[in-house]
Amino acid sequence: MQNAIKPDLIQLTKTGGVAIITVNNPPVNAMSPGVPEGIDRALDHIASDDDVRAVVVIGAGRTFVAGADIREFGKMSANKSLRDTDTPDLITRLLLKIEDSEKPVVMAIHGAAFGAGLEIAMAGGYRVGLRSAQVGQPEVKLGLIPGAAGTQRLPRLAGIAKALEMCVYGNPVSATDALNVGIIDRILDGTTQAELLAGAVAFARSMAGKPAPKTRERQDRLGDASANASLFAAAREGAAKKLRGQSAPLAAIAAVEASTQMSFTDGCAFERKLFLECLLSDQSKALIHVFFSEREAAKIPDVPKETPLLPVQTAAVVGAGTMGGAIAMTLANAGVPVLLKDTDQAALDRGLATIRLNYANSVRSGRFTPEAVEQRLALIQPTLTYDSFADADLVIEAVFEGMALKKEVFQQLDAVCKPGAILASNTSTLNIDEIASAVTRPEAVIGLHFFTPANVTKLLEVVRGKASSREVIATSMQLARKLGKVGVLVGNCVGFVGNRMFLQYCQQAEFLVEDGATVEAVDRALTEYGMSIGPLATMDMSGLDVGWRIRREHAKVPGMRQIVAEDRLCEMGRFGRKTGAGWYIYDEQKRPMPDPQIAALIRQWAAEAGIAQRTIDLREIVERCVYAYVNEGARILEEGFALRVSDIDTIFVNGYGFPAWRGGPMWYADTVGLKQVYERICEFQRTDGDIWRPAPLLKQLAEQGKKFYSADESTS
Repeated sequence: MQNAIKPDLIQLTKTGGVAIITVNNPPVNAMSPGVPEGIDRALDHIASDDDVRAVVVIGAGRTFVAGADIREFGKMSANKSLRDTDTPDLITRLLLKIEDSEKPVVMAIHGAAFGAGLEIAMAGGYRVGLRSAQVGQPEVKLGLIPGAAGTQRLPRLAGIAKALEMCVYGNPVSATDALNVGIIDRILDGTTQAELLAGAVAFARSMAGKPAPKTRERQDRLGDASANASLFAAAREGAAKKLRGQSAPLAAIAAVEASTQMSFTDGCAFERKLFLECLLSDQSKALIHVFFSEREAAKIPDVPKETPLLPVQTAAVVGAGTMGGAIAMTLANAGVPVLLKDTDQAALDRGLATIRLNYANSVRSGRFTPEAVEQRLALIQPTLTYDSFADADLVIEAVFEGMALKKEVFQQLDAVCKPGAILASNTSTLNIDEIASAVTRPEAVIGLHFFTPANVTKLLEVVRGKASSREVIATSMQLARKLGKVGVLVGNCVGFVGNRMFLQYCQQAEFLVEDGATVEAVDRALTEYGMSIGPLATMDMSGLDVGWRIRREHAKVPGMRQIVAEDRLCEMGRFGRKTGAGWYIYDEQKRPMPDPQIAALIRQWAAEAGIAQRTIDLREIVERCVYAYVNEGARILEEGFALRVSDIDTIFVNGYGFPAWRGGPMWYADTVGLKQVYERICEFQRTDGDIWRPAPLLKQLAEQGKKFYSADESTS
């Protein structure tokens, strides 16, 4: 019986009257071509085998079916024959076949049943799982909705409210929660796949000969029209607020709503229509691009996969300020014991108090339990000396952003740290090679640029010095994954990749205000574009004095436009949120409010600087800020400080609040057209000078009619 099925994808075995279909498509048993066909053939064999009285479907390895093969979506979107078709796809037909099986089918879930994995599970008569399992419909994170009746079966099992939550936000649900809402029928004892299989077979044997329920025929969880109306209205309001500008969440709501208003068959047809619309959208293409770009970032051409990794069992952080404390939390959250050092007890106490407050907020929000917080706090050991640093595998310096101080710290670390320890700096702008010149082992030095707040933001820029060893680079990239970060290797230039580009973005926001746009208009234009927060509000959060200090330390470039208004704000002591005033004013809860005095002051300062103010529309605001990103990104790419163009997009989506559904600044420029972007930048150069000098690479690609991404890169 087993030989009739393609053995590398689907295995069919039998034990005591129970057939076992095992999906074996590593690493995550994705629904790649061949998997649904193999299951279909297995079901045909089972139907004709009189000795089989029940069926178990299980995944080999570490998971059930963790979703569809995302590479297939690109192929599907290029297939114009998919448009306006009412023909159910192969997986949809397979699920109906499972559901109509005369022999009860038990889905045995461990690891994850996501997307197509949950859809196939819901077609079974029963679902059992390990307590560690998770289920979910995460398609919205790729700009899609479930496409194989997920929006139709899930409400019938879990109810409307839970189905909306899962399909609109795409977050996973634990096995316990899935049991409570009706997605899973039973949680089995054990922790391994073998224990799950034994329990599932026993459960299936107990159900043999009994008619299995069909999910599609259930109506009891679909609610009534009046109660549902408020649920759908709240879902649309929440999506508009939390997922601003995205179309897939609204499509998911419409599809779930169809489950309450249409027959199952009509609801599935409606879901498929919406799925195909999402699949063919620019938003989905952008989000799939982001998905693959994050994975591509882990590949370093001259650092082979077999490069030995250094042990990182213990760590130390120098500096207990905002960044140092958050980095210590990040390490503790990953289970790494960490020393936290500062120069005096008062500073150390402040840092620990902030850490405790942050963890208390996490408990209130439900992110951590009190017990989990105590475990993490126990991993953070405060110290005023370097006495215990000899045991640390990794040391991260997070002191004030000044070269002299950082070199002094590294000299001290060089003296006390053991051979083989990684010496990392959290600098956001300073030269890693100059920092490394302070030690006798520059090959051990690397930049680990965390982003505020370090315990939350996903991005970690790994800054390569000219002497950084392959082992240190490979270990740092692996550490990023361990910490739950997206690590991106970048070159050593002023501001690296992220802050070098962000400076140009912020500079344009400030120039726009000086040119006549209001503070609120600039931030509103960018948030409506999709940014998580406006540039001027971001500067207030970071502290205006940071940029002010940097500008005073560096000589002005002759003939280049200079910042006026922000320097004047700093001269007034308005450094942003920490002083209660910056571009905005702040109440006791640190909430920003427009300051009516600012517009008048900026008009005065602009007049004194000879800047003629004018009316500026929202389109120009977006173009100047976003194209500043694109132009500097092209320069960085040409200079080799980014390994690949997708790394730039990965940095801005994960570290700077750039809307993932626009794909990142470089992807977005391709969607606009580089010729149009280049011509607009040339217009800005004519009015604003050489600060808008087009990057040579951008000019070349625009004139050749090319893109940053070639056709094959845009779909893989």
